Amino acid sequence: MKGESKMEKKVLILSTSPRQGGNSDLLADAFLQGALEAGHSAEKISLAGKNVQFCQGCLACQQTRRCVQRDDMEEITEKMRTAQVLVFATPVYYYGMCGQMKTMLDRANPLFGADYAFRDVYLLATAAEEEESAVDGTVAGVQCWLACFEQARLRGVLRGCGVTRRGEIRQRPELLRKAQEMGRSV
Repeated sequence: MKGESKMEKKVLILSTSPRQGGNSDLLADAFLQGALEAGHSAEKISLAGKNVQFCQGCLACQQTRRCVQRDDMEEITEKMRTAQVLVFATPVYYYGMCGQMKTMLDRANPLFGADYAFRDVYLLATAAEEEESAVDGTVAGVQCWLACFEQARLRGVLRGCGVTRRGEIRQRPELLRKAQEMGRSV
């Protein structure tokens, strides 16, 4: 309806690329810009330089709702729990999400069975391959993670294909615009 304003949402963008300023990281920045323009509370966290260890598979988190490891993932998991919108940005390696993203998702295990706020999840993926199908494995991986969170759903996927070198996505402004528009539409 005309004149009706959208409710402000808490948006958390998780850039999982090991390359700051890499292509998926730049898509994350564009999404952040769009979300802020739309009046949302939005934050971007980059995993580059963070200390995030592998899951030990002990499942203690299922009892305590926190991981036994004390690293940067503790704060990230809490921010994930309280965000209404999660955005994952990843480069595609070997037709799947990067290892940093998979490690982060594994370490988010304290969220399973917890009172989490996120309902909408977005994926921003970049790949050297030209074919958009190169991102299918990454989409499937996110959907498998989301299968454990019945209240959440994958609301949008941006496939930034055909970019390899750091920052090359700047030569594809239509992809940056799509990420910004996706952020505005949250």
